[in-house]
Amino acid sequence: MTETVEPQMPTPAQRRRPFVIAVVRGLSVATVLTVAYFTLPLRDMRTLPLVVIVVGGVVILGAVILYQVRAIIRASHPAAKAIEALALTGPLFLLLFASTYFLMSQADTGSFNVSGLTRSDTLYFTVTVFATVGFGDIVATSHSARALVTVQMILDLILIGAVIRAFVEAVRIARKGPAMPSPEA
Repeated sequence: MTETVEPQMPTPAQRRRPFVIAVVRGLSVATVLTVAYFTLPLRDMRTLPLVVIVVGGVVILGAVILYQVRAIIRASHPAAKAIEALALTGPLFLLLFASTYFLMSQADTGSFNVSGLTRSDTLYFTVTVFATVGFGDIVATSHSARALVTVQMILDLILIGAVIRAFVEAVRIARKGPAMPSPEA
């Protein structure tokens, strides 16, 4: 007779490990993105048309979101991968808009009610728009700045609703496993 070995249940620490790794990875990537935002020579891009900067940023963001959805579906721990994806996507979104506002304020000092906005100022402004706080200390004053802030507000809603929903759906699909062919097929 052969003995069957029962699989051991993972310990609580073993169950937490993928989530801890995902949080650390996500925070690490967010830190790298933030350091890049504050150190890259963005001023060199201020001659690019605003529409190129915005469309380029949205395309980059869309590609990252698509990649993350696929990575969640393929992950051995999809919920942990979704946490990592959110920790990457949120800061990337905010930093793309902060960079755009910074370039806009450098190209046209009349875009905002405060001239000479710093990177900290534009990141702060981006977060207040995202959080719908809008303290009013920094205000978009030009038509193009107001249009861009409107685009950000719409994309904020899409990010909060559709992207998070896509990540949750990807986790559900991954947990369901590969689709089994139906008996009729």
